[in-house]
Amino acid sequence: MFQFDFKKRVRYAETDKMGYLYYGHYAKLYEIGRVETMRSLGIAYKDLEDKEKIMLPVLSLQSRYLAPAYYDEELTIRSILEELPYKMIHFKHEIFNEKMELINTGEVKLFFINMETGKRISIPDNLKTKFNTAF
Repeated sequence: MFQFDFKKRVRYAETDKMGYLYYGHYAKLYEIGRVETMRSLGIAYKDLEDKEKIMLPVLSLQSRYLAPAYYDEELTIRSILEELPYKMIHFKHEIFNEKMELINTGEVKLFFINMETGKRISIPDNLKTKFNTAF
């Protein structure tokens, strides 16, 4: 298992009329979490697409709202990989408020696509090597 925490502050533009983080922005928090988690392992999304010609489309996304996040609150986005990616990569996310209270959980499943052929592939060996360092 591997987990990575990243902090992000709720901006005014991300809130609704009640001052809560708008529910649609949680998917963006998951994206921030997975991009920064992969970066922590030496994998940059930009390089993945530009150099490796691999995309990671989302297959499914689930979200559970436990409590609101508020304007100007610093959130901790915890991204968890419970198993080494093979055909898919499955991220679990936990969002915590400043008191480290769990306010949201989410799961995102993505798969690997070769951009040149448009076909689904297994994780390439060079990526597998980088993920192996975490497990």
